[in-house]
Amino acid sequence: MAPLKGKVETEIEIKAPAEKFYNIFKSRAHHVPNISSGSIQGVQVHEGDWETHGSIKSWNYSVGDEVGVFKEKVEYNDENKSITLNGVEGDVFKYFKSFKPFYQFTQKDEGSIATLSIAYEKLNDNVPAPDKYVGLMANVIKDLDAHFIKA
Repeated sequence: MAPLKGKVETEIEIKAPAEKFYNIFKSRAHHVPNISSGSIQGVQVHEGDWETHGSIKSWNYSVGDEVGVFKEKVEYNDENKSITLNGVEGDVFKYFKSFKPFYQFTQKDEGSIATLSIAYEKLNDNVPAPDKYVGLMANVIKDLDAHFIKA
């Protein structure tokens, strides 16, 4: 029997500075749907604001044929340039008991590395690991990178 808890992770090399990625998620998340409209159709603040630790936002996303909403309570770590989205409700909870996407941006000599992961607990064995959602996160990062390079 496969364990119900797990983590899926990927790393992507990006050309733009780590700081730019961290800052758009930290204070300008409302720009993400304009830049990555194929993956993210909208984002709204429910509690707090765009920049405050512990604020609650809801994201409208599409991945493959699936269209959904994900509501999260955000944790920022300025030192590590990491962002944890603690899932509080949304469509993924039809399949998962817990769902925590994580983004971290690390500056290199040239460009940066984005580490993307989701820590999760499935509701049952039949649920596949959330690889497609990490793919969604990767698509957003690639769209942002292309946007930052053009800008």
